[in-house]
Amino acid sequence: MGDDADISALSFEQALAELEKIVAELESGQAPLERSIEMYERGARLKAHCEARLEAARLRVEKIVMGPGGQADRVEPADFS
Repeated sequence: MGDDADISALSFEQALAELEKIVAELESGQAPLERSIEMYERGARLKAHCEARLEAARLRVEKIVMGPGGQADRVEPADFS
């Protein structure tokens, strides 16, 4: 695993894949305690990074509002509620 400075450069998919590996290794119970703690801490940072990436993507999604003639009238932020 790289140092924490590289997390911000990871795509959502890369961060999620690394997080999944960490979870699998932690669940195996094979890692020494100190290594488990380090993996847990990195996993928490990866999780936060994934959540930030998802929020950024959510804010970029837009809803196209169609006008009466079937033409795109305007674009509005998507409503996810």
